[in-house]
Amino acid sequence: MTGKREENGRKPSDGVPIRSLEEIAAIERAGKLAGQLRRELGRRVRPGVTPLELNRYAEQYMKLKGAKPAQKGYHGYPYAICAAVNDCVCHGLPDGRALKEGDIVTLDFVVELNGWMADTAWTFAVGEVSEDAKRLRAAAFRAMSRGIAEAVPGKRTGDIAEVICAVADEGGYGIVSEFGGHGIGREMHELPEVPSIAMAGTGVTLREGMVLTIEPILTFGDPDIYIAKDGWSVMMTEGGLAAQFEHTIAITTEGPRILTL
Repeated sequence: MTGKREENGRKPSDGVPIRSLEEIAAIERAGKLAGQLRRELGRRVRPGVTPLELNRYAEQYMKLKGAKPAQKGYHGYPYAICAAVNDCVCHGLPDGRALKEGDIVTLDFVVELNGWMADTAWTFAVGEVSEDAKRLRAAAFRAMSRGIAEAVPGKRTGDIAEVICAVADEGGYGIVSEFGGHGIGREMHELPEVPSIAMAGTGVTLREGMVLTIEPILTFGDPDIYIAKDGWSVMMTEGGLAAQFEHTIAITTEGPRILTL
């Protein structure tokens, strides 16, 4: 789930929590559950299904596994998942409208298990989608993947952002700059902030033990946004399509460790 930071936990001088191997393993247990739920939700995305039905399934799934939806109740958010359809960029409220053939929908959620959190998002195709939607989804996934590859000790958050920008530029896509990745662990949003637009060599230096999300949002169309009347759904001002992929990762000396597979 995209958002602004909230400070928490054990922190060095720059305020970024450094997690032990045991703590990372605990986050990974939540992340594994998030990945399993993401797969099950993907199997259920099809024409005729409503986002509200997907939300109910997700909440029941977490409860059965001894976990809970961390974002439900967060600043008053009422659902277990976010469901952003087509030109909804993020934080879409699940509703009762049926998904249609050709839609794309981003499902974004945070699993809390034994006090530790993991965050993931995925843009799914509803049936057969347009070539524009296929290319946008592929580009958004590639942007996330390249960003993850940059997440090694000694690099900086700006290095992640620069490769995300490069992917967007290659395809002529917009990037939603107002929302980005973030640290995560005991709280949903911790330091550092991980922007999707920044110059290489800028931002927070990555260190072993940091846990964060990489979650670029690419748009087919102008990335200018506004908040809908429901107070949550972030929409493209001029319409279009938006796609987002997100993993929670740990920074290790062996390379980025994806915790939400």
